[in-house]
Amino acid sequence: MKLKAAIIGYGYWGPKLARNFLNSSKFQINYVVDNKTNNLIKAKNEIPLAIGLNNLDEIKAENLDLIILSTPTITHFKLVKKFLKFTNVLVEKPLSLNLKHTRELEKIAKKSKNLLFVDYPFIFSGSTNFIKKIIKNNELGKLLEIESYREQAPIRNDCDVIWDLGVHDLSILRYLLNRNPLKIHSHKYKTGNQKKNDTAYINLEYSNNLKVFIKNSWISPVKTRVIKFKFSKGILICDENEALYKIKIYKKLNLKNTNYKLEIPEIDLTEPLLNLVNYISFSITNKKNEIYNKNFNEDITKVLQKI
Repeated sequence: MKLKAAIIGYGYWGPKLARNFLNSSKFQINYVVDNKTNNLIKAKNEIPLAIGLNNLDEIKAENLDLIILSTPTITHFKLVKKFLKFTNVLVEKPLSLNLKHTRELEKIAKKSKNLLFVDYPFIFSGSTNFIKKIIKNNELGKLLEIESYREQAPIRNDCDVIWDLGVHDLSILRYLLNRNPLKIHSHKYKTGNQKKNDTAYINLEYSNNLKVFIKNSWISPVKTRVIKFKFSKGILICDENEALYKIKIYKKLNLKNTNYKLEIPEIDLTEPLLNLVNYISFSITNKKNEIYNKNFNEDITKVLQKI
């Protein structure tokens, strides 16, 4: 029997989530909720068996296995709190805009014994999990430095570029390193007439003398999603915009770092959102949430708030 789900919010990200839940054999979408008629018409065309609603109070969460929230960031805390008492919840990143709210939601999840998932898509990508194995197995020696460039995205009014793009970098770092930075330095500003900061430069210092540099910006003519990992024995570059060859490894051939051997490994190219859907299905069926149960959301929110 398939797990029953409802999607609340069918604007920009909702259809992408819906497509992956529909592509999974584990879920059926029973309801789509949106306060815009055009969005409900679109949902009806794409999910004909789902019931379209413009009032989320008509949803009986206790009869569903999962509520999927794809709504503005400022609504996350209120909506997650509303539904998490009754069933499992997946919410678009970030979970909330402050640590107090994140901790409150985690307490509700624990008390209600329901599972709370946050859509940090890149931690479910084949490239990120390939890198995780490289670090874990020490295949390229000591990790010395990380640089990340994440540029171009729709300008938002409900949060700034750090909570929008920076959350991707911080979720990836927390997933790969299993710890938070010891020191944080940042500079953020507006380059245009936006209400929120659209550009940020972030420097993080971790234990074992690991240095991380992050640049986030909504304002760019080119979409950039590149992370560079510098190891003692080589450099790994991950470009999520690449269709096939997302990872390139440059292994050092001498101590002077002047010659490298290029290797392009095979990685899992399954869409990260589908991997997320499969993870959620497994977690609900087995009543455990291994990734998110280790202060994952709290640690990410803590760093975001400090920045």
